[in-house]
Parts: sequence; structure tokens; C-alpha cells
Amino acid sequence: MKKLQIILCVLMLLCMAGALRAEGMVVVRTEDTGVALVNPGMGWTMHFYSNVPSNYGSKLAPSDTVDDFPGLSTVYLRIPWAFIEPEEGQFNWAILDTPAQRWIAKGKRIALRLTCSENWMKFATPEWVKKAGAKGTFYQKNKGRVEKSGSWDPFFDDPVFIKKLDAFLAAAAKRYDGNENVEFIDVGSFGLWGEGHTHMSSKQDNIEIQKIHIDLYVKHFKKTLLCISDDFAGHNKPGRRFPITDYALSKGVTIRDDSILVQPPPRSWYHAEMAQAFWPKLPVILEHEHYGSSMKRNAWDGELLLKSVEDYHASFMSIHWWPRILLEENREIIDKINLRMGYRLQPVEVVWPKTVEIGKRFKVQWTWCNKGVAPCYRGGFATLTLKDAKGGIVSVLSDETLNMRDLEVGTAAKAVMRKHESEFVVGLAGPVTRPGTYDVFISVGKRDGTPQIALPLKDGDGQRRYRLGSITIEDRKAANN
Repeated sequence: MKKLQIILCVLMLLCMAGALRAEGMVVVRTEDTGVALVNPGMGWTMHFYSNVPSNYGSKLAPSDTVDDFPGLSTVYLRIPWAFIEPEEGQFNWAILDTPAQRWIAKGKRIALRLTCSENWMKFATPEWVKKAGAKGTFYQKNKGRVEKSGSWDPFFDDPVFIKKLDAFLAAAAKRYDGNENVEFIDVGSFGLWGEGHTHMSSKQDNIEIQKIHIDLYVKHFKKTLLCISDDFAGHNKPGRRFPITDYALSKGVTIRDDSILVQPPPRSWYHAEMAQAFWPKLPVILEHEHYGSSMKRNAWDGELLLKSVEDYHASFMSIHWWPRILLEENREIIDKINLRMGYRLQPVEVVWPKTVEIGKRFKVQWTWCNKGVAPCYRGGFATLTLKDAKGGIVSVLSDETLNMRDLEVGTAAKAVMRKHESEFVVGLAGPVTRPGTYDVFISVGKRDGTPQIALPLKDGDGQRRYRLGSITIEDRKAANN
């Protein structure tokens, strides 16, 4: 009986499609090409600097932007404050801007963490801050405070330190806040490696100090996405809600989890529950352990890496090793992650009239879905662009009533479909539109029809528009005259 019902449903759909064609409608059903997409607000983030300047971009030639790594969208620059402002007011921005421009030239973006505490160097906070009167302490990793040897931490709420840090962040914000080439910036000024904890170093963990640092970044970076490490709440404390992460969320600051695959199962990560308060509103960022270190601890598992993307609804995942080694040894799982990480918008079906009349309104029906694990936070609007045989743009038809931000997130097994009807008109007053048959391209982007988001479709024009078929435009008034 069930088999018969299925057959009847299929026949009914075929009849409906045939009826649409018979009424002069074009029906296009798209197939996902399976390619990795590089889009704003999502993707793999390559550690060009991973605290130590020689990790991991140092072996790359200036012309090498690792274009062969599928889905690489962002170059991540994590480096101590001391390298950027070696003398007060004298900035070495080139240490950031040089690698940044290599990726920006390829249409990619950057992310930043500027740290104040590193166990591998004496002064991650510039020594001139200490000489200016900032109080602090030396420490040795896992041993705590010591008298003279080891690394130096400021007292992270010391007034002199805060004043100098405030000026530094003001200078950084002038350069990078609201910069369209910057994806996100970590609140990296508190704790060892900028991770928001001092339990292995100078023993200063305190929520009030953490709030000071969040507030400093919120003060200066008003436009660019900010994030804190999940370790602000405790590196191995599972749970959904914590006072400090609630505070960050209230300020519009998202989270990144730096603990993925640091420990072997079942402690592969701790804070997927925490992410549930964030991902419906803000992108969640994941960082897996240095790949080589994870392998040595028997903590690495590609399927678990994929599961972390699913569990956290992650928009970003790190490339935390020499990138091509990670790619060569994990290509299959990287390809799987690229089908789910962030958002993946697909117009499953688009229906439009085979023929339309100049100056007369017509309707387009389309069904969209988001096959990723996260919303398209920045949104985007569907556009049909008509082109002539030479590729010239004849008409741009953008619908502001359907925002891709509103598409629901489904599961790997089942995407949530959304049907929508739009109404357009071609050549109502200008520019001059001549009768003829034109190619129909689909895109997602700004309200004005500027494409911004890559779609998993074939027949792209190189500008993030994708050919679906054709449409004929008639001028019946001219013909009647």
C-alpha cells in the first residue's frame, strides 16, 4: 500500500511539472555540485602565526596562499603584542598586513588574536609596559608565580597596564575595526596564549578581570565580530551556562572553542552545550589542537572533528598545523566538513514564465534550503539577472522579501525547504530593454543585486552568478503598433 502511495505521489508531481511546462513555465531543479565553498562568515582559518611567529606560515613562499586547501577562507594571525608595538607608539603593523594582503588579494579575509601572555617568551606584553610602572609577576608554566625567571605577566587589572593596553587597542581598532577584510578578532589580552585563563601561569583567574578585557574590546571594536575562548569559563568545565559567557553574549561577543581533540575520547571537547546559546545568533569558531600534538596523544579522530562541527553548529574551523600535511592526511574528512560547516545555500527549484512582456509583472516561485549547520548570519537576497549573448546585463531583479538569514538549519540527513514567491517586472521605464531571448542567472548577495555568496551550482559566470536557463522577452505594444 505504501509503495502504491509513493508511486501515485511521484506521478502527481510529474503531472504538476508537466502542467507548468504546458502553461509556459520553466521548471529548473538544481543539483549540489559538492564543491567546497569560500564564503563570508565561514570556512577554514589557517594559522599563519600560532603565537610563535614561525608557526605555521613560515614555510610558505610569498606567492603561496594554499589555494589547494578546499574551503580555506581566512588567514589567522595570532601573535604577541610585543611584536607589534616593540616601543611605545611605534608600531610594526607590517607583521600583520604583509601576510594579510597575500590572502586579501585572493578574495580571502583575516582574523586576529593579539596576546599579552606567552610561556615561550619573557615579555609578550612589551617590556616597556613594565618599565612604565605596570605591576606584574614572573611565572613558569604549570608551576605558577616565581621570583625572576620564566615569563612575565602583568597583573591584568593593573591601572598602568590597562591604560597602555587601551591605547594599543585604540590604535588597532583604528586600523582594523569595520575593515571588510577582517572576519573576527579574539579578546586575546587576558590569560596564557590569550585563551582567557591563568591557572597554568600567573594564577589571576577572576571574572571581574575578564569583564574588564571584554569591555575594552567592545569599547574599541564596535563593528567587527569579537569572540572569547571557551576557556574563559574554565578549560574543562562542561555546562550550558556560565556567568562570563552569558556576559559575553550580552555584549554581542561570540565564543571559540580551542580544545577540540586536545584530549583523547571521551574528553575530545567540553563545551558543545555552551555553544547552543550562541550559534542561533552568532558564528561559533572552533580550533582543533595542533594536529601533530593531537596525533601523539592519540586524540585525533577525523570523524570526531566532523562531529564537533555538527555539535557546535560551527561556522569556522582552524587549520592548526602545517596546512598541506593536514590536508594530505585528512582529505576525506575535510571534504565532508566542507559540505556542512557554516551555511550552504541551494535553490532547490526555480520556476519562471517561459515568456514575459516588457512592463508587465510576472511571478517566480523558488524553493531554497540551507544545507549547512549554521545560519547565514549576514543574510543575503535572491536575485535573477538576465544577460544577453555577449554576457551583458539586461535586467537585475532582486527580491528583498526573502532573506537567506531566515532559512532554518536542518540536519545532515534532511534540509529544511522554504518555498517563496517573488514578483518582478522587466523594462518598466528604463534602461531600454529589447525583445529577445536571454540567459537567466541566479545569485545571492546585497539588496541591490550584487552577488556575494557562492552557491553549490554549475555554470557560474565567475562573479557568483549561475546560469539556470533562458527567458524570452516580448514587446507586445510595439508589435501591435
